[in-house]
Amino acid sequence: MTIHLTRDLESLHRDLLSMCALAEEIINEAVDQLLAPDLERARALTKRDDEVDRWDVQIEEECLKVLALHQPVAGDLRRISTMLKLIGELERVADLGVNIAERACGLLDGPKLVVPDKLKEMSRLSVGMLNRSIDAYVKMDSELARTVLDDDDHVDNLNRDIIQDLQQQMCTDHHLVPSALHMFSASRHIERVADHATNISEDVVYLVEGEIIRHRGQFAGGDNEAAD
Repeated sequence: MTIHLTRDLESLHRDLLSMCALAEEIINEAVDQLLAPDLERARALTKRDDEVDRWDVQIEEECLKVLALHQPVAGDLRRISTMLKLIGELERVADLGVNIAERACGLLDGPKLVVPDKLKEMSRLSVGMLNRSIDAYVKMDSELARTVLDDDDHVDNLNRDIIQDLQQQMCTDHHLVPSALHMFSASRHIERVADHATNISEDVVYLVEGEIIRHRGQFAGGDNEAAD
């Protein structure tokens, strides 16, 4: 690795860490707003999401420049390709944060609906997954990344339970429908945060170990089936 490539990779890494921190802040703020919706704070999140968008474009442009100028191979190439994937995941996470805050503010206009305990639990779990996936990238820790993958099914199950509970409430009291729909959307967005945390963790495993684990098990036995 040349000195110039090392310098450029370190600069990209610092920029990506800034983007990571901002995306985490947005999600934490958005989840907090489920319990205490605030229109002004929601608008402020939109501006911070714009910052994430700018990082997304800037880092992608810099990655492409590094690829063109240095033509990296092996681990360096893997690192840049991973960065390109991560910025996409983080940009979508920030968008979800804005969506969650908007749904929380939507609760202000409708009948009061208590935030389900399972939604609080799923929020804590999803935010924790995002934090751990980013920590795994910072520390280049594939084992930590794999712990995130183990929690994704739990989040999916909680989301299904929340949706069922909300559907029952809407059937019982039609006046709750507008608020329940906002809560329904917020739950889905939070579940998607966990999905993106899972994707980030899979990318970290690839970066550290060189193993692609996306869709693991989906193609198990595929070669044998093709042979048949």
